[in-house]
Amino acid sequence: MLIVMRVFLKSTLLLGCLFFIKFKSSAQVDPHFSQYYMYPSFLNPALTGAFDGDYRVSGIYRTQWGNITSPFSTPGVSADFVGEKSLNYGVSILQQSAGDGGYNYLTAYGNVAYTGVKFGAMGYQRLVFALQGGIIQRRFNPSKLSWGDQWNPITGYNSSNPTTEFLNRTSATAFDAGAGLLYYDAEPGKKANFFGGFSTSHLTMPEDKFSASGTEKIPVRYTLHAGIRLKVNDQFSITPNVLYMRQRTSTETMIGAYAQMKSPVSGTDVLFGLNYRINDAVSPYVGFNYKNFTLGMSYDVNASDLSKVQKGANSFEISLSFIGRKKTQTPETEFICPRL
Repeated sequence: MLIVMRVFLKSTLLLGCLFFIKFKSSAQVDPHFSQYYMYPSFLNPALTGAFDGDYRVSGIYRTQWGNITSPFSTPGVSADFVGEKSLNYGVSILQQSAGDGGYNYLTAYGNVAYTGVKFGAMGYQRLVFALQGGIIQRRFNPSKLSWGDQWNPITGYNSSNPTTEFLNRTSATAFDAGAGLLYYDAEPGKKANFFGGFSTSHLTMPEDKFSASGTEKIPVRYTLHAGIRLKVNDQFSITPNVLYMRQRTSTETMIGAYAQMKSPVSGTDVLFGLNYRINDAVSPYVGFNYKNFTLGMSYDVNASDLSKVQKGANSFEISLSFIGRKKTQTPETEFICPRL
């Protein structure tokens, strides 16, 4: 196990160095979420099992740009489990449909996270290493496309007119893999608990069969994320957080904070906050935590030049998470989890 850990750590450090290399082309093919911590498997596989419970089921749905074209719709669902022998497991499925051409982007992954590295007086300082493997499938429906030779100068466009355009590939499936590293401070009762992680997606760089040459590769996506939970008092805490993603020369930076306040209703917390995706959108967030359920809603208000032509088209997200426990845990055994 020590040999495996050393090799994995060296690989992670090497990938961290590669993170700063500049690429020639510009492309980001992956979807994104404003409530990124509510869909942990997509953010970082090392978040697998990083919660106070035995199993977790999470779902998220995002819709955007409905007023410009066919809405970009992105639902995702994941489940992860705290296992034995310092191993956690998880699965996730995400699907994005976009545009008038019936484009569909599907990913299905399995995660395994090693949580055996613990330090500090009570072992509350945690270092997690994770691997991810699965498939990417992309496809589109050619019957929904419009071609120039279907246009008649007299009668206009008719989708039933024959076309000479020929597409030799309308779908592509490839194996994909990723890795992640996470540190978090789970000690209860502290005024400040820090967490941060680094992950890489598409390490295998699957072939992009939809490119002009058919030999392009889906670029590696690098993700850095961090936050700190600040306990103001027993009823109120605030968590500033930051996210940075890079896929070739496309980058995304998000900064923000959310607050958690205990309400007079027993077992209920109120969540609210604001994120800013730099040069893109402002995203207010509100949610409720009732017993083992967390419901969150956010709305992206576009702040880029696209807002001039969007005609009120913004993005909406809703998420729901459930954490299950095999036995009741006392407050003394609970710990602070890296989450939004």
